[in-house]
Amino acid sequence: MSELSVNHLLGIKYLKKQDLDLIFDTAAHFKEVINRPIKKVPSLRDVTIANIFFENSTRTKLSFELAQKRLSADVISFSAAQSSVKKGETLIDTVNNILSMKVDMVVMRHSHAGAAHFLTKNVKATIINAGDGAHEHPTQALLDSFTIKEKLGEVAGKKIVIVGDILHSRVALSNIFALKMQGAEVKVCGPKTLIPKHIESLGVTVEPNLAKALHWCDVANVLRVQNERLDVNYFPSTREYAQQYGITSELLETLNKEIVIMHPGPINRGVELTSEVADSSHSVILEQVENGVAVRMAVIYLLASKLK
Repeated sequence: MSELSVNHLLGIKYLKKQDLDLIFDTAAHFKEVINRPIKKVPSLRDVTIANIFFENSTRTKLSFELAQKRLSADVISFSAAQSSVKKGETLIDTVNNILSMKVDMVVMRHSHAGAAHFLTKNVKATIINAGDGAHEHPTQALLDSFTIKEKLGEVAGKKIVIVGDILHSRVALSNIFALKMQGAEVKVCGPKTLIPKHIESLGVTVEPNLAKALHWCDVANVLRVQNERLDVNYFPSTREYAQQYGITSELLETLNKEIVIMHPGPINRGVELTSEVADSSHSVILEQVENGVAVRMAVIYLLASKLK
């Protein structure tokens, strides 16, 4: 299989296992490219990409922009905070105005689940979902799986626990889809109030005890509490959350093995991870950031190759 089975990247659930393999193979090539003295390739010299972010983002936005520039695409970036959206312009009008400037591809982050899917039905461009509400964040899950493969050799058969605010996390959902598709065992761990009610229907199990979860796993993917999405208090205090679900070096020392610590960022240091853990040899957090550029290059390149 030399091309993706989809024309847009809306979520992991729309992909096949062969799509993941193709993306990872392509990302491995691009990772080698971005570690050369000359980091650019002319692959997308005639492609124009618009980055449209309706929510704040640092890592994802920078990662996409760098990936696009490494591929020699023309890039325009749009932030809703400084746009006509503030004056009442609709999403379709905003995007169509941008597309009238002859844009081929749109990378969009939006606070509403399904926004990227909605766009594919209403505008003529290739759409990449950079996160939609608490729904999916497909490129984050892809770079997480790519990092696990790089660190442990494969994902199949590995035991991965996702720790933290599962209820509000698009990263958790995309990771569950990607990891299960590749044959990993997945558990989730966090306060009962932050675990979705029917999460077991996705083929994962719930482990409320952090120490037990860490003893079981090969990889702990740790999520921050999404305070900006919390409309009520889901736990008594940040201090109590950190005591029950924060990973410390003391806790890791009780394990009889080395585990891999991941985090999509931004980290609330001292809450879900102490600084000692975040900066330790267990952590692959900075590798995730580097791999994010290579994986996003792969996704953009593979989707651009399908443009008419």
